[in-house]
Amino acid sequence: MNLGDRLQAVADFVPQGSRVADIGTDHGYLAVELVKSGKAKFVVASDKNTGPYEAAVRTVRENGLADNVISVRLGDGLKRLKPGEVDTVCIAGMGGALMVEILEGSPDVVETLDTLILQPQSAAPELRRWIYRKHWHIEDESLALDDGRIYEIIMAKRGRRKMPEQLMLEIGPVLWQKKPPLLRHHIEALLFQERRVAAGMEKSDAAKKSKKYQAVIRHIKELGEHLSW
Repeated sequence: MNLGDRLQAVADFVPQGSRVADIGTDHGYLAVELVKSGKAKFVVASDKNTGPYEAAVRTVRENGLADNVISVRLGDGLKRLKPGEVDTVCIAGMGGALMVEILEGSPDVVETLDTLILQPQSAAPELRRWIYRKHWHIEDESLALDDGRIYEIIMAKRGRRKMPEQLMLEIGPVLWQKKPPLLRHHIEALLFQERRVAAGMEKSDAAKKSKKYQAVIRHIKELGEHLSW
């Protein structure tokens, strides 16, 4: 099954032999691929919306997989999981703030997990900060280019580590260490967002004189300095 580069990058981070929950499974493609490739021995494919849930049920049946291998469930976040039922949770295609809300909403399940694999559509720095605050750490990160957009994929493991500085929470501490081919494009995308903020503020004389504007300009300079290595 061709997952596309974004979901394939998520699948690549799943530890071999895991028991996985795919939250917001949509059509269930990731769940099916994890089982058929032998990466996961059991997957809970969960979605809170009836349409995607029914689509996932069809995908699992069409691939001849039994309920004891992929359990498709209708429910919000981690609510349909029992503590200890899985060791790995994948959440892809949602905003980072929603991911935090989902994880915060089921602490009894989260405390039994070994691995989080997260692909935020937005608010990645806030998600990284949450990981470290909750005594997890970022073990690995990757970037995927899919349909012209760059996506960040984060693998977190248990264990307290020092919180990275703010800029690394934005760029990705492991991405900066690894420096994958897409890293410059990733930083350029961050720069584009900050330059848009600055351009908006420059329309107002008062905003241009503000401390916030000066902070944005400093941030642009700092990001720009990380385009060379």
